[in-house]
Amino acid sequence: MNRLDVASLLLRLALGLCIFLHGANKWRSPESRRGTAGWFSSIGMRHAKVQAAMAAFTEMGAGILLVAGLFVPTASAAVLATMVVAIVVAHRRSGFFIFNEGQGWEYCAMLAVVAIAVSGLGGGRVSLDNALGIDYGGTWGFATGLVLGIGGATLHLAASYRPGGSAAK
Repeated sequence: MNRLDVASLLLRLALGLCIFLHGANKWRSPESRRGTAGWFSSIGMRHAKVQAAMAAFTEMGAGILLVAGLFVPTASAAVLATMVVAIVVAHRRSGFFIFNEGQGWEYCAMLAVVAIAVSGLGGGRVSLDNALGIDYGGTWGFATGLVLGIGGATLHLAASYRPGGSAAK
């Protein structure tokens, strides 16, 4: 195992566990699900209950895939997309620093950058991708993560975000 394999493993584990727990927190109880849906509605997301479920399951699924090292660039794209959406709809108005009122966008940006880096690294030797013979890193992995992540976020925002408007529950 070389240093890139170790870097991929450490970044996948840290990002995967972090984003899994982030999603699980949204889905941990009926109260958390209602709270997440209410918050999504308040920030302009249409169909807030569906959005809350989609966000939770996307984050949990991406986390599991990253920890396992399976379809790493696609899982990284899911993290990138959710972080771009979070920055646009919830954090950009508060400035960069997370400790600003309303919580700035630095945390989401760091997760997004790590996700892109992981998409380029791929799963490495300690991954299901490697065990299954899936060579899905490097330039193609990086491009997949970037294009699917930014494209997914853009489509999601176009379909679901209505700033200042009435968001249907």
